[in-house]
Amino acid sequence: MAALSKSIPHNCYEIGHTWHPSCGVSFLQITGGAMEESLKIYIPLYLIAAILRKRKLDYYLHKLLPEILQSASFLTANGALYMAFFCILRRIFGKFYSWSPGFGAALPASYVAILIERKSRRGLLTIYMANLVLLFSITAAMYMFFFRCKDGLKGFTFSALRFIVGKEEIPTHSYSPETAYAKVEQKTKKQEEKSRGMNIIALVRKLVDSVCKHGPRHRCCKHYEDNCISYCIKGFVRMFSVGYLIQCCLRIPSAFRHLFTQPSRLLSLFYNKENFQLGAFLGSFVSIYKGTSCFLRWVRNLDDELHAIIAGFLAGVSMMFYKSTTISMYLASKLVETMYFKGIEAGKVPYFPHADTIIYSISTAICFQAAVMEVQNLRPSYWKFLLRLTKGKFARMNRKVLDVFGTGASKHFEDFIPRLDPRYTMVPPELPIELS
Repeated sequence: MAALSKSIPHNCYEIGHTWHPSCGVSFLQITGGAMEESLKIYIPLYLIAAILRKRKLDYYLHKLLPEILQSASFLTANGALYMAFFCILRRIFGKFYSWSPGFGAALPASYVAILIERKSRRGLLTIYMANLVLLFSITAAMYMFFFRCKDGLKGFTFSALRFIVGKEEIPTHSYSPETAYAKVEQKTKKQEEKSRGMNIIALVRKLVDSVCKHGPRHRCCKHYEDNCISYCIKGFVRMFSVGYLIQCCLRIPSAFRHLFTQPSRLLSLFYNKENFQLGAFLGSFVSIYKGTSCFLRWVRNLDDELHAIIAGFLAGVSMMFYKSTTISMYLASKLVETMYFKGIEAGKVPYFPHADTIIYSISTAICFQAAVMEVQNLRPSYWKFLLRLTKGKFARMNRKVLDVFGTGASKHFEDFIPRLDPRYTMVPPELPIELS
């Protein structure tokens, strides 16, 4: 660990924005690049979310663009303000300490940036500290338990899980399976009476439906139009298709960018490994959850909210198809947030104002400190994200100068030597650096 009191006399141009001596110009360049990348991230993200949530036309006309711009501004501010505070701290202290180019600059930047974002999207962030699949399994188990409990989940989380696993898994508590089944049977008979004279495709569908209806189904299961086996298979096919289409949509901008120069790359839009991985992840999660829930209803002869813990935990194994730390950590942090607010409602946990903002700021500052001083200890996916957000400028910091703090800052950057204008430097590059 580098001594916090040690310092070096270089200015911000010599270490931070080595591509241009002006702090203002460098700030504007970072801002422009970050805004461009932020829009590329949030435009497809919000469009897909709006489609999945079946938003009405009014949302697309009046709310979609402001929400995109708000989130894009948050991400842009996180990168741009880091550059601003990087230079501000240098001017205040007149030198650089081991903590100032990373943690010191990122802490106020991330705090201000998160205030721009919508409060509903201020998820808690933590350092990567657990096994991916196990963490996701535990998280999924608790989510599905709250999903099955009355008033357990609300808002977007509840809507998203209802879309993924289906409304059949939502407990109604005062619900009579036999009564509901009779209503479905009456509705089905009326539909069958109206379905005469159907075309070939509809007849095939009718045949498949008839096979599904006559299979085994436990009396506690609420999927009255399917047996348990077809219920799981249909769940897999449905969510596999959703995952495949989502990944295809995310790849559309990059594919069409090469439409005329490399037309063959359009095939990768449909035949890509990641498309099938996301589809397999979502499909297997739903089918395992539904299959386990049905199995437990058969074994115990009742429908119990506790089944969701076992079913959710086993469904978490689906993360093996699409290993995403981002998804796993985001869901885990949101679960902590949900349990925290439930504790507040129950009077068991004290309320700390702006806790999510503070935790986000500290977590982000720690990641930036690692990105500056110890890139080798930073998760590769986060490092790639920082490079994308800054158009590669984060890799152009003069880390050789920072090696004096003993963190191995220039590891993986041994071949990079910035071309600095000596008119704007304070320490000649060829002279050895001494800590003060």
